[in-house]
Amino acid sequence: IDPERIGIYGGSYGGFITLMALFLEPHDFGAGAALRAVTDWAHYNHGYTGRILNLPQDDSVAYRRSSPIYHAEGLQDPLLITHGMVDVNVHFSDVVRLAQRLIELGKTDWEMAIYPVEDHGFVEPSSWTDQYRRIYELFERALQRRAVQ
Repeated sequence: IDPERIGIYGGSYGGFITLMALFLEPHDFGAGAALRAVTDWAHYNHGYTGRILNLPQDDSVAYRRSSPIYHAEGLQDPLLITHGMVDVNVHFSDVVRLAQRLIELGKTDWEMAIYPVEDHGFVEPSSWTDQYRRIYELFERALQRRAVQ
């Protein structure tokens, strides 16, 4: 299978995996969509991450290695980022910081869709519909385009 015809997407931890895959292994995928993704473990629930990575002040190297925001320069494929603005689990400010990083790096083949009334788990049917329409359109555009070239 041509890796440039493979799309990856996921939500929450799956969104984190999507970002890490696109940033660290860009030749293995053609496009990706990161939904409500953790972008920096140092800004996530310390009770959860502390058991895995220690605390940010005690092991900054582990957090830097494990957080997508520090690997954003590797983005080469089209990326869709979606996030609810009232997310109390993975805070909206995380994707805002990632967006700023992508801008600073001069990355252009990415987009973000924000959902003003959504928490970590979307509840509005219109939000779900919009999000999955965007994923579908991204994959149709990015993965089909590469197949023709």
